[in-house]
Amino acid sequence: MLSIRLFVSTLLACLSVARPLAAAEKNPPREIREAVGEMNPSPIEPAPPAAAQPTLPEAPSMRKVMDRKFIAVMSALGGAETLRLTTHKMVLDNEYSAGAPWVTSVPSGPYMFAKYGSIFAAEFLASYELKKPHDWLPGDRVIRRLWWVPPAVLTVIHIKNGIRSMRTTGPGGCTSADQCGGQ
Repeated sequence: MLSIRLFVSTLLACLSVARPLAAAEKNPPREIREAVGEMNPSPIEPAPPAAAQPTLPEAPSMRKVMDRKFIAVMSALGGAETLRLTTHKMVLDNEYSAGAPWVTSVPSGPYMFAKYGSIFAAEFLASYELKKPHDWLPGDRVIRRLWWVPPAVLTVIHIKNGIRSMRTTGPGGCTSADQCGGQ
């Protein structure tokens, strides 16, 4: 439980730092605006024609990567991974307590959280990078439109594995301790 709190608090700290930084980039402080105003010639004094200022290219527009669709798709993936993780741990706990020879130990909760949490973080980062625009990448427009395919496929896979773990049966097809007790 401590590792979950640590993960959530780290995530919230990163988000709380990122938001003021983004706002600071959009609205420069008053002193900077005044200093820039002092450097520009006043509208009364015409600029000398020999000092023609070069035109700069337009700044690239900022695209929003983490929108509602991204959050919905990644939430579905996180829920599916949680289903798979929970059912898999329950199966291991039940088989270990029943004395199954193929289960020698059950991994601890924090270990499984760290292992599968890092896998989810990698999937999240890969989807984020696929959706983010890259000027250097040929065919970037097509790739950016298909960012949702890997998480959607992984969501289906994790749901199927979670359901398969829920339908686990004992030797001979017994589904309860009463049925398996006679074997």
